[in-house]
Amino acid sequence: MSGTHEFHQRVISDAGAAVRGLTVALGERLGLYRALAEDGPLTAAGLAVRTGIAERYAQEWLHAQLSAGYVERHPSADTYTLPADHVPVLADPDAVTFAAGFFTALKALYATEDLLVDAYRSGDGVGWAEHDPALDTGMGSFFQPTYQHRLVPDWLPALHGVTGKLHAGGAVADVGCGVGHTTLLIARAFPEATVHGFDYSEEAISIARQLAEDAGLGDRVVFDVAAADDYPGSGYDLVTFFNALHDMGDPVAAAQHVHKSLDAEGTWMLVESNVSPADIDTQTPAARMFMALSAVMCLPVAVAQRGPHALGNHSGEQAFRAIAQEAGFTRWRRATETPVNAVYEVRP
Repeated sequence: MSGTHEFHQRVISDAGAAVRGLTVALGERLGLYRALAEDGPLTAAGLAVRTGIAERYAQEWLHAQLSAGYVERHPSADTYTLPADHVPVLADPDAVTFAAGFFTALKALYATEDLLVDAYRSGDGVGWAEHDPALDTGMGSFFQPTYQHRLVPDWLPALHGVTGKLHAGGAVADVGCGVGHTTLLIARAFPEATVHGFDYSEEAISIARQLAEDAGLGDRVVFDVAAADDYPGSGYDLVTFFNALHDMGDPVAAAQHVHKSLDAEGTWMLVESNVSPADIDTQTPAARMFMALSAVMCLPVAVAQRGPHALGNHSGEQAFRAIAQEAGFTRWRRATETPVNAVYEVRP
């Protein structure tokens, strides 16, 4: 088999994955995976009744899932099952491995194709607000399972003295909070703390406020529209950035504002993608995901802010540490990590 043929088959496989992503988004939005997990095995007719969709579409969707190896078919009964090992990935939003939510962001990303063509030619950017709101909810869903399982039990305790301050009523600023998943996790875990969430996306803040109300935390969490370099308040015991610094056009200015807003003994928790320029050639699943997202989302968002930097999401620890040092921070430590995220403790 020639190298050209092998590569052609790989590209065809990637093309299939790109289209399959839309079927995953449909499965997530329509509750198809959850129905199979809870009530399977199901026939196409049974899935249609269970989820309120047309039977013909249910059949076609199941065929797409079967061809991808996402579901299994039992020919004698013409029923379909979501294998137990696939449930935590596709049907359980509380599982750390849940990934189906990401695919609901695809419509926002693909819809910017024309804008990206223009941006690539002109050197301009594509701002976050130019995307469909599905980008806020889809990306939030992608990162939320990791945050839910790691933030309170692992990441915050890995920082020196932080959890004690929060239990005693410390002040927190969650900057670039998006729809507020991390903000609400902190508020729920530390009821004595004062927690603020800031993001420059009005749409994201609107969603965050509603999520806070739905969670019964609307009276304890304040969400406001603000940029990373001018959010209000001072004397914070903890400032958090979750996968946000690399999206900023002037990360140095953002870091300087963090330094200014922190208490003298406060901590900046910087969570970033656990990839670096050295990973460009590795072709690991995480690297492939982050490199692609950087080319169509992270870099264009940073460029749109017309700042002095446009980092991309794989600029790596050395670049982030240099930014912190330029902003006046003197202490830097990689506190903990996962295959996807690196958690840095940065202190004045």
